Amino acid sequence: MKTKNLLFLALAFFCFSFMANAQRGARIGYIDMEYILENVPEYRESQTQLDGKVQRWKQDLEKKQNEIDQMKLDLSNERVLLTKELIEEREEEIKIKEDEAIKYQQDRFGPNGDLMIQRRQLVQPIQDQVFNIVQEIAEAKKYDFIFDKSADIVMLFAAERNDISDQVLRSINRAAKRTEATNKKEKREIEAREELSEEEEEAVTEREKAVEDKKNEREALMAERKRIRDSIREVKKREFEERRQRLLDERQARKDSIAQARGNNGNPPNAGEGEGEGEGEGEGNGGNNQGKLEE
Repeated sequence: MKTKNLLFLALAFFCFSFMANAQRGARIGYIDMEYILENVPEYRESQTQLDGKVQRWKQDLEKKQNEIDQMKLDLSNERVLLTKELIEEREEEIKIKEDEAIKYQQDRFGPNGDLMIQRRQLVQPIQDQVFNIVQEIAEAKKYDFIFDKSADIVMLFAAERNDISDQVLRSINRAAKRTEATNKKEKREIEAREELSEEEEEAVTEREKAVEDKKNEREALMAERKRIRDSIREVKKREFEERRQRLLDERQARKDSIAQARGNNGNPPNAGEGEGEGEGEGEGNGGNNQGKLEE
């Protein structure tokens, strides 16, 4: 009887806990990554530097395009004065310049260009930091879901009380201040470790090793991506150079052929043949004259 009562109480307690959690509902929060990035000083400084590079790249591209436009204008004005071969030569030069401009644009602003790569390198460390902080906040404050407002998720309404962006920013700023005091922190860590027990020392070492392994893994992944990207660029560059050299060789061959044809058409008659005929006639006449004298 006593055992049945205990089982009944345990079952009742379980049901009560389940109903309480169901009534509580899911706790949801969100962050605004764009807002966070705009308020991180390191990101703003790096973004300013990147904007300067982008401006220089755009100026270089504009300069290349202006050069192409000028070449096209010159060809249009001089077309009536040029032979067909010269027109084709100028058009090939323009085509080569256009290919160079397109390649430069892809290398700088394409999907795998320098701009996208450097933006990812700029944002990735802060995104990793935000992710870790969000994990800590979610565990500490029992959040069930935390979304990114600036991502592709469509949020028709979001109450401001659920925005934890400022909490994340405060954590990032505290981490930055701790980084500024690296020397003091390292000194305190050394002093604290001297007081740790062997088990605590092993636990700290394991955590540091896990962080270091994650960092090395990320660096290895970035290095592999860079290697693949460089190999693809090298292949494209080699193909472009081969095509350019082939066009130049074909153009030179046509020029040589035209020069040879013009040279053959403009040669004077064979001087040797004329001299031979003259000598033969002279000798013949001389013989006849001599015969007359003997008679």
